[in-house]
Amino acid sequence: MKISKWSYEIEEGPIEPVYVYEAPVRFWHWAQCLAFFMLVVTGFLIGWPPIPNYAETWNTYFFGHILLLHFVFGMLFSVLMLYRIYWAFVGNKYSRMIFLLPFWDMQWIKGIFGTAFYYLFLNKHPKEYVGHNPLAQIAMCLMYVLGSIAIIITGFGLYAEQWGWDTGWMSWFGWVTAWMGGPQVVRTTHHLLMYYLLIFLCAHLYMSFREDIMGGGTQVSTMINGIRFFKEPIPQPDNNVAPAQKKA
Repeated sequence: MKISKWSYEIEEGPIEPVYVYEAPVRFWHWAQCLAFFMLVVTGFLIGWPPIPNYAETWNTYFFGHILLLHFVFGMLFSVLMLYRIYWAFVGNKYSRMIFLLPFWDMQWIKGIFGTAFYYLFLNKHPKEYVGHNPLAQIAMCLMYVLGSIAIIITGFGLYAEQWGWDTGWMSWFGWVTAWMGGPQVVRTTHHLLMYYLLIFLCAHLYMSFREDIMGGGTQVSTMINGIRFFKEPIPQPDNNVAPAQKKA
């Protein structure tokens, strides 16, 4: 099976299953899902406490538990992102796709528009890709990876403010508040980044399930077993036809 070097587009058959996502990548994916879900829920509760006068704070510690969960899963989310960056260096070539956008490859650039037309129901026969298709690759890199890094930095900036300027946390992340112009700007940016990632999540779910149902390759199951199976064979060039006949 012939696969493009940069876009990972399948150019020729015979078609065969490909082991794409290694176990550490699959573990990271589902662990991030759990951490992100908990961060969104606790983040909403922090922004809009459901019961502002539930009881005496010193008896229930209700809001304190919400903050604790948010901090714990925020730390987990950050460690998982560092772990994923590390695996991009030691894992297979598909593990680096969400960090590297090959803008120099014309085939990859054409794939962006072809995939976009496909998702908009303007193209019935998209190209098949072993890893992420170009549009999904852009969304993963510019929305999820960069968005996650930004929300982690602003989150640590807010966490450091709880400790005060004369602490170790502020020595590491106090620059976030100083650079952004104040704690309220950091808090608003952190909040808006959550919506930014939720928009990505909606697009990611749509692309994954739509491709799994209507596309030529598996998507959801690939993130479970790591193997991408293809439903239809890739057309192969007829090497028995003479060049003059091909041209005609």
